[in-house]
Amino acid sequence: LCLAEGQGRNAVYLASKGLAVTAVDLSEVGLHRTQELATERNVAVETVQADLGTFKIPPASADGIVMIFGHTPPEVRTHIHLQIIRGLRPGGFFILEGYNLGQLEFRTGGPKTEALLYSLDEIKREFEGYMDWQIAQDTVRDIQEGKYHTGKSSVIQLFGVRTVKRSVR
Repeated sequence: LCLAEGQGRNAVYLASKGLAVTAVDLSEVGLHRTQELATERNVAVETVQADLGTFKIPPASADGIVMIFGHTPPEVRTHIHLQIIRGLRPGGFFILEGYNLGQLEFRTGGPKTEALLYSLDEIKREFEGYMDWQIAQDTVRDIQEGKYHTGKSSVIQLFGVRTVKRSVR
């Protein structure tokens, strides 16, 4: 399940590796581009147009959830993180990469508002007891994602496995 998928690069890549992929995004245009890219690469990707602020993931329905540069307001982020916790099967994985607060020092893309940027401590707190983090780091890396997202960037990178230690709230 790829959330805030935009134009589908991640979803199509995962589908090219043999995974059954659903891409979710608010933008009909982005999802149309996802389908075009999937056709070009001869893979199948299911698309769902939805607002992440109200989107529901069926309980324990996903083996993996990916959210790359999906920046949302705090109230939407809280909702979708709870959906991720509920939606992941025990042992399922969650991958997140996005701009963190350090990105405000760079002019290489991403939100310009603190509320839309990620904080590693905040994410760890929200998922505490639900995720075994294999990778949880702030880092600076070079990003080449088109005209508006190019150059040295400050990001958060997470890879976690859903634990079975705690029941879903």
